[in-house]
Amino acid sequence: MTESEFRDAREVSPDHAALDRNAIARTDRGILLDKDDDDWAWRRKIRSHPPTARLYRALVFVVGLVLVLGGLALVPLPGPGWLIVIAGIAIWASEFEKAQALQDFVRDKLRAWNGWMRAQPLWVQALGALATAAFVAVVIWLALRLTGVPGFLPDGIERFLRLVLALD
Repeated sequence: MTESEFRDAREVSPDHAALDRNAIARTDRGILLDKDDDDWAWRRKIRSHPPTARLYRALVFVVGLVLVLGGLALVPLPGPGWLIVIAGIAIWASEFEKAQALQDFVRDKLRAWNGWMRAQPLWVQALGALATAAFVAVVIWLALRLTGVPGFLPDGIERFLRLVLALD
């Protein structure tokens, strides 16, 4: 938490004159609240011991990194690639301020894109969906072209892929 956020938290709840940095949480709306409830007691306990806190932060970093890198690897494939990346950033944001800023940025851009797309005529929305589907199809074709057709597919699908999509 930055010094200005700490000062803002004291202004939001003046009756908590003795608030410390670990007793304040930032919600998704940017409002600072007192976290004296039991939900965060385990986290305060971990943070109270510096070696444990460092280990916990390292673990959060590694788990977030695995999700972000794994999600980025899955982005061109059909499935939840970006969702996995965003989940990794959310895990980072639970411990790191810069990740919280990145999460806020991503959330704002995603909402803006969604609002813009919903405001467009149906033909523009359909064109966006078609462009996305075409991109995914090209990525799948390239992946099959480079790695070959998997042997576990049924013979009919394998023949179709080899002949029609020129994957031989």
